[in-house]
Amino acid sequence: MAAGEAADRTTSDRAADTPQAPDAAPLERTERRQLDVVRRFGTAGSLVLAFGAIGAGAAPVDNPLSGVRLIGLPARIPTVAMACAWLGMLMVVTAWLWLGRLSWPGRERMVTVTQLARTLTMWSLPLAVAPPLFSTDMYSYLAQSEVAARGLNPYLLGPAAALGVDHPFTANVPNIWRDTPSPYGPLFLMFGQLISRVVGDNVVFGVLLWRVVMLAGLAAAIWAIPRLARRCGVHPVPALWLGAANPIVLFHIVSGMHNDALMVGIMLAAIELGLRWRNPGGVLLTGVLLTAAGAIKPPAFIALGFFGLYVVHRRGGRFSDLVKVGAVLTAVFLATMTIITVASGWGLGWIETFDVPNRVKTFMAPLTAFGMTGGGLSMLLGLGNHTDSMLVITKIIGYAITGVVCLRMLWLSFRGRVEPLAALGITFLTLALCVPVLWPWYLLWAVVPLALSTNDNRFRITATVICAVVSLLIPPTGAGFLNRAYQVPWAVLAALVAFALLLWLVRGRVPWPTPTRGRPRPAAS
Repeated sequence: MAAGEAADRTTSDRAADTPQAPDAAPLERTERRQLDVVRRFGTAGSLVLAFGAIGAGAAPVDNPLSGVRLIGLPARIPTVAMACAWLGMLMVVTAWLWLGRLSWPGRERMVTVTQLARTLTMWSLPLAVAPPLFSTDMYSYLAQSEVAARGLNPYLLGPAAALGVDHPFTANVPNIWRDTPSPYGPLFLMFGQLISRVVGDNVVFGVLLWRVVMLAGLAAAIWAIPRLARRCGVHPVPALWLGAANPIVLFHIVSGMHNDALMVGIMLAAIELGLRWRNPGGVLLTGVLLTAAGAIKPPAFIALGFFGLYVVHRRGGRFSDLVKVGAVLTAVFLATMTIITVASGWGLGWIETFDVPNRVKTFMAPLTAFGMTGGGLSMLLGLGNHTDSMLVITKIIGYAITGVVCLRMLWLSFRGRVEPLAALGITFLTLALCVPVLWPWYLLWAVVPLALSTNDNRFRITATVICAVVSLLIPPTGAGFLNRAYQVPWAVLAALVAFALLLWLVRGRVPWPTPTRGRPRPAAS
């Protein structure tokens, strides 16, 4: 028992104070030249990708750039635009891997947080002003926010029924989502109401304003990541490199504008503030903010339990402390959600529509792939089509696995065996892999908390490979290439040829993207 309490106190002390990162030597002259080439290569890739977005991105149905003489050229040559988009994707992912060679924990010389932040800014700016890529979800945000702004219940009516099929927002929503109610949290739609009243029915202005909001969420995450990393004994540079400069962030947050940016940003900032303000008011405020993050996207509710364990350790790590802190945070959660629910006027409809995204079946989700494969085999064997039944079973199994892993991680964190943020990341990873639908940006739920809470090289190498590969799986349009599938092979081939030529031009001037061997150096306590 004494050993367990000592472990708890160690975790509590590490979370309570903010140690300074170790002093890494600055890059030498050759490495600074390499960093300069990497920055320019990634920025050029981002610019090429932004150019391709005009003709091969998730542009509105009525593309406002189509008739513009110069800047609208990619919209008139979609095959070339598609090739540019794939080339830009390859360049950005490769530049990120090269940057990782200069940011890997354990190096005697490493880029600074400032250098990394400047690099991320250079790579993000072209995508921040270009048309959206990789997803059309932002048009659903606009449409469902407009439904709420008209005084209708977005958890009962889809965009087509509430706005009409001719409305500019409805026209840009994919057919599968036009008749479905909103799957987003009530606080997200309440905020969307305000945006809808500002933009009217202007699609372009609405997209730009939503992008500013998502970038604000990303900024909150970037602010919190290095501070939380120091608390967990992790160097902030590799944490920022894997958690914020990640191509999944660039492609699906900066460009794709998914509301996961708000959820993760508020969640991380809330935990950092709760660990910094060591008083009851700080705990209550963090509970409110974490509940608000969950009212944007429900997975953030899980963070309440793991933040509570930091408070439990701070109070002594006894079981009685666990009960008291759990009761307080539960009360905060219920009170906050009651206020949000009453203020929205939509009741608890968001609980009933939480499963709406699962209407899409993707083989990226392991359990869904298993269920669809089982259904296909049953048809081949002449047993009938049991795909739907298989998917119901795999969904139940997935949620059951997630629940068991979550409880196990909570217990291990309570005993001081696992850092609560690392346990949160493991729980999020299990959730992302076990839900019926998996998209690349779902991986950010797990990658960001784990990147700032663990020094395990095996995790970093695995996460790096997975993020690099997954970043290239979603096409630039965010949808299938209907009636133009013949263009895809030529566009990809052209992109690969151009990419090989660029690699030959920068040979010998960039760091080889292999991780530094040896033990990572933790933050100094």
